[in-house]
Amino acid sequence: MTQTPEQDTVWLTQEAFDKLTEELENLKGPVRQEIIARISAARDEGDLKENGGYHAAREEQGKLEGRIRQLEAMLEKAEVGEAAPSDGTIAPGTKVTYKFVGDDDAEAETFLLAAREMEDAAGGLQVWSPQSPLGSAIIGAKAGDVVSYTTEAGRTFEVEILAAEPFGG
Repeated sequence: MTQTPEQDTVWLTQEAFDKLTEELENLKGPVRQEIIARISAARDEGDLKENGGYHAAREEQGKLEGRIRQLEAMLEKAEVGEAAPSDGTIAPGTKVTYKFVGDDDAEAETFLLAAREMEDAAGGLQVWSPQSPLGSAIIGAKAGDVVSYTTEAGRTFEVEILAAEPFGG
């Protein structure tokens, strides 16, 4: 699947951007230094093959470095601020209401198309990533459009877009 610029963008409110920036600074500073100190102390104990503290600290360091890379990539691609005024076209930062085609008993569902890190700011809305199967399928669609997407399990669904509006949270 080819990524569009909208799918590459990580839409965040200023509050979410600031929170992630703070987390990154904390991980790169005090947290990283604490793990390095634990690795050094464990290394000073001698035989590393039998040193559980050393191996645990190294594993934790690997997870930490992975999260740092994830945050750096996300913040680099971030589009910060309020969603652009909408012409009804779905893009990151859009609140989308949809229903499954052919399931007349199903209720309409509403979600925010944005980075998963927006969950705290989404005001109780579910958050779907623009990179998810549904998210990538609906980018560029408008209210009234019917869009199909295929899940990772290989099932294909059709949804009707009922509304698309900028997120104001």
